[in-house]
Parts: sequence; C-alpha cells; structure tokens
Amino acid sequence: MSGLGRSGVPVSPLGFGAAVIGNLFTEVGEEQAHETVATAWQQGIRYFDTAPHYGLGLSERRLGAALREHPRAQYTISTKVGRRLEPTGRGGDDLADGFAVPATHERVWDFSADGVRRTLDASLERLGLDRVDVVYLHDPDDHAEQAFREGYPALEKLRSEGVVGAIGAGMNQTEMLTRFVTDTDVDVVLCAGRYTLLDQRARAELLPAAVERGVSVVIGGAFNSGLLADPRPGATFDYAQATPELLDRALRMKEIADRHGTTLRAAALAFCSAHPAVASVLVGTRSPDEVRDCAEQFAAPVPADFWQELRDAGLLPDEEPS
Repeated sequence: MSGLGRSGVPVSPLGFGAAVIGNLFTEVGEEQAHETVATAWQQGIRYFDTAPHYGLGLSERRLGAALREHPRAQYTISTKVGRRLEPTGRGGDDLADGFAVPATHERVWDFSADGVRRTLDASLERLGLDRVDVVYLHDPDDHAEQAFREGYPALEKLRSEGVVGAIGAGMNQTEMLTRFVTDTDVDVVLCAGRYTLLDQRARAELLPAAVERGVSVVIGGAFNSGLLADPRPGATFDYAQATPELLDRALRMKEIADRHGTTLRAAALAFCSAHPAVASVLVGTRSPDEVRDCAEQFAAPVPADFWQELRDAGLLPDEEPS
C-alpha cells in the first residue's frame, strides 16, 4: 500500500473501479455485484473508487453495502463531486448517459462550495459511511472557473477539517489535471485513458509535474474501454468503436505479447503501474471471474524483451515504460 501524495492515505496498487457495478451499459445483478466486490477483497484489493454519476447512485449504494462487513480502517474509498443528483419524474432509463438504470434522478453540474458539500453528504448517505478517504472533482472540463474558484477551495476546507483525507480531480484529459497539479495543493489526480499502451498523452506534462510536486496519480481506463483487453473487430476505444488503425496497433501488440509468453492485458496493466508517479491502477470488473483475471494479470511479470520489441517495432516510445 502506498500513500497518496503528502496525505498518507493508503491505496492498493490495484484498485476497484465501481462504475461497472452501477450498471455501466448493461445490468449487473445485486448478487453478482456483491460477489464481485467480495472477490476483489479476497484478491487483496483495498482501494475502491465510485461516484454519484455511476448508475445515479447505484454504484455507491452497492459498494457501501458490500464493504460493510469489513473493518472501516482496512480499506480506502473515494467518491466524486460535481454532478449533484436531483429527483426527477420524467421516467425512462439512463442509457443516454451510459447506465442501465431507471432515470429516477437527473445530474446537475455543480462545483459550488455548497454543491460540493451537499453532493458529498448525499454520497455518504448512499454509502452508509460517516467519511470517505478521497474526494475528486469529477470531470470539470466545461466548468473550470467554478471548479478552481469554488470547488477546489471547498475540498481544501473539508481536508483541513479532517472530513476527508485526500483531495484531487478525476478527468479523461491531461491539460486541466496538470493545472490542478501545478496550481493547487491536491494530493492526487485520477487520469482515465490518457496513460495506456495506446495513448501516452499524460507522459508529456502531467506525470513529470506530478513527480516534481509530490502528487500521486491514479490511472483509470488501462484497457481504453476494451480494446487492450480483447483486440478484435468491433472492440471499443474510449467507448467508441476502435478505428482500423488502432485495432491494427493493438493486434500487433497482442501478437508480440503472445510471442513472449505474456498477455496484452498483463502488459497494459504493467505499463500503467510502472511510472513512479502512479500509486494505483483502477480496473472496472463486472464479475468475480473478471476480478480474478485482472488480479492475476496484474501480478504476472512482463518480460523486458517484450517492451524492447514494442519499441523496436515503433509501437512504444523509447522512454516507456519508465
């Protein structure tokens, strides 16, 4: 377990991303969701990440219920603020936002100080907890002014009051995350999909800045939503169908992995975790079997010759992995 930035909040090297048990794209049954979290615990995972956005609160409710049987001091949990959930009577489902749940609530963008506290209070109620360890500003891409002017200071105040242990921001881009690292006193940033075998945009500025400032990085989207887990026609990259060029690149990587007696999944996870700024890699799994596979792949050594062949083939920059 390593600590997040200067906060000392511990996280396991492999973390559990709970969006999937919030019925991401397709339904996951209650029992299966519970067993998936239980298996993550059995595999040694002690860092669990969720958000109100995931299934309109379903992910938080399920995660809180599954973790209730474990001593609170033995795990770290993070949630997010920025999307406040408000009841709505419009009916229908939430598939337009990616979740197979009834549209009982609507998401209201709110990075105000009041919104941050209200959103966190509602999350604590759904989780059944009196505190969380980490709170991220969630996807403030189009709300930068309010996030920096009101949202971040609100998190800083919560940290100083001891309500939360560590604070940060979670996004699918690197530019604003770099600004959080350089211009604020965050402990951690969650970077999704921008430091993978297929996309190393975080390498240029975000990761060096994090090392320099002593800020931890949590990596999400290690498989770029599927392509690096199972490269095949129709596979997705960042939740859209992968282009032929990306598919070809992933298939070439898989062929090299096979030749070196490893797997593309193991290589994808090893790549993310190798950088010194990275404290944890989140994986989103929907079944006990998927959790066990990810834990096995994460623990598997990847031969140095594999990385060298990727570099020689022009599939990886010379400097990677660190």
